[in-house]
Amino acid sequence: MEIHQVNAKQGLQWILSGFYLFRKAPLAWVFVCFSLMLIAITMSLVPLLGKFIFTLISPVFLAGIMLGCKDMEQGRPLDISHLFMAFKTNPVPLITIGGIYLIGQILIIGLVILVGGSQMTDMLLYGKRVDESELMGVMSNMLTASLLTLALSIPLMMASWFSPLLVIFHNIPPIAAMQKSFFACLRNFIPFQLYGITLILLTILSIMPYGVGLVILIPTIFTSIYVSYKDIFLNEPLRFKNNESGHDYQQANWTNATEESKKDEAETKKHYPASDSKFIHSNSRELVQCAQCNVPVPRDEAIQDKEQFFCSEEHLQLYKSKSSSSQ
Repeated sequence: MEIHQVNAKQGLQWILSGFYLFRKAPLAWVFVCFSLMLIAITMSLVPLLGKFIFTLISPVFLAGIMLGCKDMEQGRPLDISHLFMAFKTNPVPLITIGGIYLIGQILIIGLVILVGGSQMTDMLLYGKRVDESELMGVMSNMLTASLLTLALSIPLMMASWFSPLLVIFHNIPPIAAMQKSFFACLRNFIPFQLYGITLILLTILSIMPYGVGLVILIPTIFTSIYVSYKDIFLNEPLRFKNNESGHDYQQANWTNATEESKKDEAETKKHYPASDSKFIHSNSRELVQCAQCNVPVPRDEAIQDKEQFFCSEEHLQLYKSKSSSSQ
């Protein structure tokens, strides 16, 4: 799977397109995010163990929400069942990602405590006062520990950002998915910088009116993850199926008509998400859907086996092996 490098301005476009997807069903998004928050709060009531368990299964919840984004894009409604949908498909690889992330967090916390020393730990956890003679040393250790936390947490977050989506949409093993996610974020570091800075500013603005803005911001963050995945891995904009016409799509990008007219020729060569039908037609090429990973590919480049189409020989063999094992 190719990792595309996008323009820096796409970091802002991910948020705009994510907000557009949120506006398609705001009440449903608020209900889904509220339910997830309620689950997190309930599990956190169990001392220590509850937070560990939620960290383990959080990629499963994220994958379910991403399936909800895909269903909305294809004209189907979002509901609470999407939150638990990934538990029915492939929860083990997703929980593996959560376990790796949890282990990484524990190691980082251990290193921070080791670098900061017992005095910093006592001051942060128990509010213990420090003598003025020791204050400079403690503050120096705290600064070093903070920089170490930042230096190690960012790569861990990069590896976890897209990995649930790669597992749920492409059946990629968890370790390989985390590697692809890390290099995708690294290759698009500048767009992600703009994306992160914008989210920090929006978070500050959302918290100001008694946190009311978080009702909109939290769903927008989830939807922006899906938009960034499509942009980087599929090289597609966010597009919606028109329910009135089986092959009519609406593009959710804020570009003027002149720019879109210049890109029409290029857009016809891109892969667009397939609907419930077997394939869709673009202006110049016919696309078919891979029976293994559901990724659309040009019909003339696909591998055909009876009535099924595949994007690669490897996926053809995987599909055959699964079919034979199920029989």
